[in-house]
Amino acid sequence: MRTQFAADLRLARRKAGYMQSDIATMLSAHQSMVSDLESGTVHPNLEQIITLSLIYGRSFESYFEAIMNDCSKQLKRRLERLPKTIRQTAHTYNRAGSLRQLHQRLAQSTTDGSA
Repeated sequence: MRTQFAADLRLARRKAGYMQSDIATMLSAHQSMVSDLESGTVHPNLEQIITLSLIYGRSFESYFEAIMNDCSKQLKRRLERLPKTIRQTAHTYNRAGSLRQLHQRLAQSTTDGSA
């Protein structure tokens, strides 16, 4: 599954003149892992993202945007499973307002394209 991040990663490597084995060495990984990253079959962990950002001098916003979109969709589905009413206590006093704000943020992030 080719993602924008995978395409950006491959393009950055080619523009820099690196081989996949070069990147693998800098990531302390196997060349096949770099190939998997560039094909979109594997997602990088945070340390790999930071290292790739340092190697290429870029932040790879496309990767974070894709993650935000996925997380936003998942969170919306999970919110639907929350109980609608609960017993009010001092610990749950702000729950309804917090859930309302969360719904608004998720709706806004979907409409403005940031998630």
